[in-house]
Amino acid sequence: MYNNTPINIALVDDHPMILEGLKSLLQQHGRFQIFSFTKGVAILDFIQENTIDVILLDIVLSDANGLDLCKSIKQKSPSSIVIGISNQAERSIIFRFLENGGNGYILKNADAQEIVQCIDKALLGELALSREVQEIISRPSTSTFELPRLTKREQQILQAIAHGQTSAKIAESLFISVITVETHRRNLMQKFKAKNMIELVKIATENKLL
Repeated sequence: MYNNTPINIALVDDHPMILEGLKSLLQQHGRFQIFSFTKGVAILDFIQENTIDVILLDIVLSDANGLDLCKSIKQKSPSSIVIGISNQAERSIIFRFLENGGNGYILKNADAQEIVQCIDKALLGELALSREVQEIISRPSTSTFELPRLTKREQQILQAIAHGQTSAKIAESLFISVITVETHRRNLMQKFKAKNMIELVKIATENKLL
């Protein structure tokens, strides 16, 4: 069904440079009609009026949590394929995205060929995972606590939380939105399997991350 008709793809990422990079990469293939968005709310509005075949969705957005957004997109447009594209490489986050209806997950270090291959796999109804994501989820899950990999931004926010800073204060000092800080907080709790911020700081301190 996709051979003759252009495939409508929406890119959702709050970093304009990443959006432009993905856009130019996909445009080289000539079979994609591309729409790009920097806000989660914008893609939700757009899919109510337009048919989108594939959505490449970042997990951390300035106005939304990509995990929750994936679920909302699937509720509004069940036929749309949603593939996470992120730097978040934690098993728990990948699985949560897929549990929320995601059709695949790609790490941002994947090359152009791999991204297009994943899109094609998803269009054929297969689970579209980049090679590194396949390796992450195929590792045996152990009952012992594995130290999560943190992005530079997560390390900054973890330090600020440990110093008792509010989300508003963290957002101000890092020049990001409060919603982005809250999303990072939730992701950190998920990564550390912590029930609250006190437990998060305790685990991070015990494992010499602070």
